[in-house]
Parts: sequence; C-alpha cells; structure tokens
Amino acid sequence: MKKTLFVAALAFLCIAATAQVQTPSASPAGSVSTTVGLTDVKIDYFRPRVKGRKIFGAEPSVLIPYGQIWRTGANSGTKISFSDDVVVEGIAVPKGEYLIFSWPGATEWTISLYKDTSLGGNTGGYDKTKEAANFKVKSEKLTEKVETLTFNIGDISDDSKSAKVQMAWENTSVKFSFKADYDAKVMKSIEANTQVNPNNYFSAAVYYLENGKDLKQALEWVNKAVDANPTAFWILYQKARIQKGLGDKAGALATANASLAASKEAKNRDYQMMNEELIKSLK
Repeated sequence: MKKTLFVAALAFLCIAATAQVQTPSASPAGSVSTTVGLTDVKIDYFRPRVKGRKIFGAEPSVLIPYGQIWRTGANSGTKISFSDDVVVEGIAVPKGEYLIFSWPGATEWTISLYKDTSLGGNTGGYDKTKEAANFKVKSEKLTEKVETLTFNIGDISDDSKSAKVQMAWENTSVKFSFKADYDAKVMKSIEANTQVNPNNYFSAAVYYLENGKDLKQALEWVNKAVDANPTAFWILYQKARIQKGLGDKAGALATANASLAASKEAKNRDYQMMNEELIKSLK
C-alpha cells in the first residue's frame, strides 16, 4: 500500500513539474508568406504592441532610440527566408533564412540581413562579418497609427520579378525591395519538360511571348500545341498574338478568327472579347 502511494505521489510530482499555465503572449507570433515569381518568401516574427508608448525617436524615453540596433520585432527577433537566390536592394543574397536587424532613424533606416539565425534577438552579440546584406532605406510617416507591429510582402511587379517587404509600427513605415529572377529556372524547366510532355510546348511558347524572347521559336512550339489540339481556342489565341508579334498580320487575323469561332462554340465569353479586341488591332 505504501509503495502504491509512493508511486502515485511520484507520478503527481512529475506531472506538476512539466505542466505549465498557458496565458496570451504580450508579443504574439506572426507570419506572412507569398510567392514572387517562383520564389517562396516567408517572414516569421513576434508582434509587440504600442500600448501608449512612444516607440521611435531621439528622446531617451522612447522604446527604440534612433541609431540603436533593434531586433525588428520582439522575443527572438524576425526571420525572413527565400527559397531561391535574390537581390535585395541591389545586393546579391543567397537563398536561405536570415534575421532582420535595423537601426532606425528620423528619415532613413539601416537594415541588415544576418546569416546566423541562432543569434535570435541577442543584439549584443551582433557580428558585422555575418551580414548577408546591409543597406539604407527611407522611412515614411503613416497617417494612421499601427498598434501592433506588422510585416507585409507587397508591391509585386507586373512581371512578378520584384516585390517589397514592409514593416509598419506606430506611425512609421519602412520598405525594402528585392528581385527574384525566375528566367533561368523556367528555361531549364522548358528544356526538361517539353521532352517529357508535348503539351508543355504551349506554356513554353506563351512564356517566350510574354518575356520578349525568340518569337520564331515560340511559333514553332505553339504550332506543335495546335497540332495536338487544333480546336483549343486558348491556344489559337496565343498563336495569333505570336504571329502579330512576328509581323504576320494576315496569319494572325486568320488564327484569331478561328479562335473566335471556337470560343463562340464553347460559349466562352472571355475569349470572345479577347479575340475581338485582337482582331480590331489587326485591321
């Protein structure tokens, strides 16, 4: 009996030692991610609140004085990762994960991407030799207060080759840009996948058209796609655009009319309108 009580008491003590009371974090975790071109970009960070404090400034009473290194967030700092090599504010940065450190200023901030993510928020251990990039960007004053620190990945360009990372907190916004070129990856994919699946010739042709590459090669590829699916109005439409780009207006007009007829047969209003606009531009 005594042995049983002892075992039960020991088990209770073990549970008590490992159990923890859960309460809301003062700086909850946040995450934002997107794909720019073919590059996955993700930011993991902790989100402190203003809570009536003055955050940035030159006065000694502010939370983060101008010119002082900041972990750009709370707790263990802020991490950004890129699935491919990128160019950040003109600086080549290899794919991987980095800490974001910053030195706020009245109108200009210094920002660095730091290679050793194990440093976390320990700004006292910062080693300049471990920087992947160090650059300056202008800050902006916001008209509306942002209570909780917020990161965003936006301003993605039309060709999806560049974007901006924004940090907003209190009445301050800071952005830095990066470029994610996907051309080499796409070209490699075209070479590999058109040999495996002829249907990929269509995607390859459209990529060449949209990115100003060899239109004669694009026409050769789109013709193979048409041969495999001669009534596909979406393929015929892109072929007409390629022919127009090559200066073959008569050929483009004939192909666009064929695409228009096929899209009407399929009751696809979007491609009907697109073909009608294309035909107008060819007359």
